[in-house]
Amino acid sequence: QVQLVESGGGLVQAGGSLRLSCAASGRTASTYSMGWFRQAPGKEREFVAFINWNGGSTYYADSVKGRFTISRDNAKKLVYLQMNSLKPEDTAVYYCAAGGSVPGVARSYSYWGRGTQVTVSS
Repeated sequence: QVQLVESGGGLVQAGGSLRLSCAASGRTASTYSMGWFRQAPGKEREFVAFINWNGGSTYYADSVKGRFTISRDNAKKLVYLQMNSLKPEDTAVYYCAAGGSVPGVARSYSYWGRGTQVTVSS
């Protein structure tokens, strides 16, 4: 079992930055691939970023490429999402997920956090 807890969300002006963290607990947490997804009101949950178990491979949604960076610290069992140049359309609840077999497919992930709200004002 893996438990995930997100933090770092908040309110920021357009053009600003936030760093989200996902703390994973469980004996094998550091062996899982990890992803970030987001869901805006009235919209489907969408893929944001993926990182494999050792950080050697990363993938991003086109909408965040060049602005967001995913990273991980396996010793601390933490996964980060650095978000720069934020836009109002980035406003959503951001979820951390573990164990994805297909990076961009939410249903392929085994474990999910409860999410953290990110609001970007114009």
